[in-house]
Amino acid sequence: MGEWYLEYKLQVNRPGLLGDIATLLGMLRVNIVTINGVDGDTRGMLVRTEDDDQIRRFELIASTMEQIEIRKIREPKLRDVLAVRHGRYIQRTVDERKTFRFLRSELGVLVDFMAEIFKTEGHKLVGIRGMPRVGKTESVVAASVCANKKWIFLSSTMIKQTVRNSLMGDEFSKDNIFILDGIVTRNAEDERHMQLVREMMRLPSTKVVEHPDMFVQHSEYSIEDFDYIIELRTTPDQEITYEVIQNNGLTSGRDGAGGLGMFNF
Repeated sequence: MGEWYLEYKLQVNRPGLLGDIATLLGMLRVNIVTINGVDGDTRGMLVRTEDDDQIRRFELIASTMEQIEIRKIREPKLRDVLAVRHGRYIQRTVDERKTFRFLRSELGVLVDFMAEIFKTEGHKLVGIRGMPRVGKTESVVAASVCANKKWIFLSSTMIKQTVRNSLMGDEFSKDNIFILDGIVTRNAEDERHMQLVREMMRLPSTKVVEHPDMFVQHSEYSIEDFDYIIELRTTPDQEITYEVIQNNGLTSGRDGAGGLGMFNF
C-alpha cells in the first residue's frame, strides 16, 4: 500500500469543494489519512492507496478542475508530514537545504521534527545552533522522549558542566540518542573524552551536537558531515554570536564557591 502527499492551491474557494475532492478520491479507492490547510489557501493531504496508478488518474482528473491547482503529488517527505500535522511548512534556508529554522515559540513543532528524525534507524548527525536559554537541550530531551529513545549526555552545561569519558552498560547502544555540547567538548582537555566522542561518532546511531560550528573547530569533522542543521532563535532577527555563547558556556557550570563544578565520569 503506497503513501502519497497531495497538495493543491485553491483558485475558487466555493462551498462543497473539499467534499467533491474527497468523493473523487474515494471513488478511486484512495484513502485520506490526514488533511489540513498549509500556508494560507493551500491544502495538503496524506493519502494511502493499494494501486498507485489511481493517484495518476486523480492527477489527470484534477488537472481539469478550474477551482484548484495541483501543486505537489509525491511520496511524503518529513517536511510534508509535519506541514499537514501543523498547518505550515518548516522554514528551510535557500542556500543550505539541510538547515532548518525555528523560533522559541515553535518548540512544539521543533520537538516533533526532531522526534521523527530520531525514530529512523542508522547514523544521523544533527547540529543545533542557538543562544543560551533558548531551549536547545530541552527540545532534544523532549524529542528523545517522544521518539521513545534513551538520551545520553557526553558533554553538557544543562545543570553543571559535565564531561563524560566512559559509558556503562547499555549506554553504548546504537538505539540511544547521544548529546554533546560542542563548546565543552572542544575545550575538554581529557583525551579520554575525545576518544569516547570518536567512538560514538562511529556508531550507526543519532548524534546531536549543540554549537556544531564550535565543535568542528580543531577537529577532524566538518559542517558538511552533518545531516541536519537546526537554528533556534527567540526572534526571527536574533543573531547567534559565539562570543557570548562561549562566555556563557564557561561560566554556567560554576558552583556557589566560584569554582567550576565539573563532573568527569
